[in-house]
Amino acid sequence: MKLIKHISIFLFILSASIASSQVKFEAKVSKQKLGVNERLRIDFEMNKDGDNFNPPSFTNFSVVGGPNQSVSNSWINGVRSYKKTYSYFLAPKKRGSFTIPQATITIDGETYKTLSIKIEVTAAVDKPKDPNDANYIASENIHLVAEVSKTNPYLNEAITVVYKLYVSPTIAVDNWNEMDSPRYNDFWSQNISTQGQKVQNGTFNGKDYRFLILRKAVLYPQKTGKLNIEPLTLDIALRVPSNRRDIFGSLLMTRVNKTVSAGNKTINVKPLPEASKPVDFAGAVGDFSLDVSTSKKVLDASESFQVKVTVKGKGNLKLFKLPKISLPSSLEVYEPEHEENVKTTTSGMRGNTSDSYTVVPQYKGKYPIPSISFSYFDLKTESYKRLSSNEIIIDVLNGPTNADATAASNNNTNNVKQRVVLNNDQFAFIKTTTDFISTKQAYFFKTSLFWSLLFLPFLAIPLAIVIRNKKASRDADVYGNKIRKADRLAKKYLSHAKKSLGKKEAFYIALEKALHNYLKARLHIETNDLSKDRISSLLKEKQANDSVIQDFINIVESCELARYTPIDIVTMQEDYDKAAKTISLIDKQAR
Repeated sequence: MKLIKHISIFLFILSASIASSQVKFEAKVSKQKLGVNERLRIDFEMNKDGDNFNPPSFTNFSVVGGPNQSVSNSWINGVRSYKKTYSYFLAPKKRGSFTIPQATITIDGETYKTLSIKIEVTAAVDKPKDPNDANYIASENIHLVAEVSKTNPYLNEAITVVYKLYVSPTIAVDNWNEMDSPRYNDFWSQNISTQGQKVQNGTFNGKDYRFLILRKAVLYPQKTGKLNIEPLTLDIALRVPSNRRDIFGSLLMTRVNKTVSAGNKTINVKPLPEASKPVDFAGAVGDFSLDVSTSKKVLDASESFQVKVTVKGKGNLKLFKLPKISLPSSLEVYEPEHEENVKTTTSGMRGNTSDSYTVVPQYKGKYPIPSISFSYFDLKTESYKRLSSNEIIIDVLNGPTNADATAASNNNTNNVKQRVVLNNDQFAFIKTTTDFISTKQAYFFKTSLFWSLLFLPFLAIPLAIVIRNKKASRDADVYGNKIRKADRLAKKYLSHAKKSLGKKEAFYIALEKALHNYLKARLHIETNDLSKDRISSLLKEKQANDSVIQDFINIVESCELARYTPIDIVTMQEDYDKAAKTISLIDKQAR
């Protein structure tokens, strides 16, 4: 009996020692699914001490705390239990599904690894309230609000989204970083500059706050139904008052990192009424006026004049086509030059857009430019309106008449049979003598050509040296080679765009790449620097004309707009021609 007891005790001690000798190294997370405004804790635990601990790369997370190290020893029934932990606190940088890679450590000369962990980051979520927590105090005293001017607009009606950050006077903001930008899917959008904005005083939920306008955007919905505006999310470093005081009695401040979100906004877009919609309605929404003018009304044949069709007012000026003019066949009409003078403010687009036609009369006479009409949807009366221009008479004073040209044409076609006139010297073309002259046979030796070919290789040697030196210096010019390469790419993409005419997405992708590569070559900037404001400032520094700069910006905006609007091949051809012309003008004007 005693032998059995001793054997049992021995087996128990042996199993305990084997269990304690097994090395464990694992990673544990506080949660595997969290919002972009939440924090994630990850612990790397081991049951034996080791060396050379290497944490994983937290690529899609920011480390807001740690590494914190803790060690615990315990004895239970005579068995020692050891645990060492490295802890990190992480804040996600953006939404998505991410993987935290393996961590490694060396224990007793062997390398151990943790398993990789998948983490899903969703949109911002509501957090539970805790009045005694500094994070809760911060959440009650700082708010990010998205103010939408109208939540039920018509299709192509302008709305404004303003993002305001409200901060209580009791807390202090050190800085903030934008974690997630709002996405305006199914909207034509343009951001309004908020530079120079100052902190203002106001109220929020009946309390006094300071607020700052962070972002403004003007949106034109391109689809009907419920459209979603995704939230703006910020990571803010701030200080909140605590319950502790210093030796002078002043409240001590606690540093907190807080993630705030403006929340999703749903816009219910109404379709334009189908009843009484004009046949020629092209999608114009707003308040407009129509003007048709000519540069001349009296001129001679073969002189040119311009007919300008202008729509002016407030509305979606960049999102519809102007009406076409119809002229008599005796007037030669060229493709119009499109011009936009549009300014976008918080109330929407305002200005004018025009098509200028060059016309050349061929014959003398009086020619009418018929009245044209333009239809739009008026938001004030919520009805369709039609504008019409006056008829204009063009008086061509000097030149051939259309009747003379018709008569001359008839004479050439009616008088088919003509009297044949015989030529008495009808065989004079036969030559009876030759123009050949006798030549003496010359020798090639010691001729000018002989000496030229003899000394040409010796003359080519210095030329080859010069060419080689120039090639070496050119190859060493890395920056210049980049510019020349970007220029070649611009021409290449323009050719790709031309080949893609009729295929909207492929065409505008190729056109946008051509514009970007041209700017890299001409302005010596990288692609990530190509904001519209930076493009304008750099082209102005190069002394390019304002009209040419605006044309270039318009082409870039056309590439962006093409994702949301139907585009025909005529518009694609116009954009291609305008891009080629604008690039040529910038080359001529830029210094």
